[in-house]
Amino acid sequence: MVELRPVIFLGPSLDINEAISILDADYKPPVKRGDLLQIPQEVEVVGIVDGLMLTDAAVGHREILSLLDRGVSVFGGGSMGALRAAELADMGMVGVGRIFEEYSSGRVEGDDEVVLSFDPFTQAALSEPLINLRLNLIDACERGIITPSDVCALIRELKKEFYPWRSYEKLFYIANNILLNKDAQVLEEHLRKNKIDFKRNDAILLINAVKAVIEKN
Repeated sequence: MVELRPVIFLGPSLDINEAISILDADYKPPVKRGDLLQIPQEVEVVGIVDGLMLTDAAVGHREILSLLDRGVSVFGGGSMGALRAAELADMGMVGVGRIFEEYSSGRVEGDDEVVLSFDPFTQAALSEPLINLRLNLIDACERGIITPSDVCALIRELKKEFYPWRSYEKLFYIANNILLNKDAQVLEEHLRKNKIDFKRNDAILLINAVKAVIEKN
């Protein structure tokens, strides 16, 4: 039996050219219900980063379990992959990255945390996922820039926003309305210079994890 390249479902979390520079894999667009059933039997490693959730039916647990049952190594991280990996870690799915850890620990629960709007043709992100905003606010709190109560207040307001409208500009607007002017200004300056794209980082971690398995075999 010929082993095929690993299959990785990737979208707005990471530019496809950067992904290819890390690992020569069979990259597919964000996963949706039924896609995993189309993966050839010869494939031994699958990675899930991005997935559809609102515009199409989300990838089902049974699809992932069917891959695991036939001995396929399934990795998840960054977005939909992190969510499913947290739910199926006990069944053998391997979670990778900070966002997976947030879901796995229970610190983050909502599916909408990883949802964003993106261009279906270029896969470019058109909004900012709440999880990125949340984790950057937590980082700012740990640096003493804002307080824990500030973080809670800002996230509470961001959650009220429909996901396509979530962005750093929206966050700055909200901060200017609920924080002291000086605190809002310091937060904005910090985030413009130091914000971290956690979804991108986790996508890279997942691809490297898949690469390590391939090289080991």
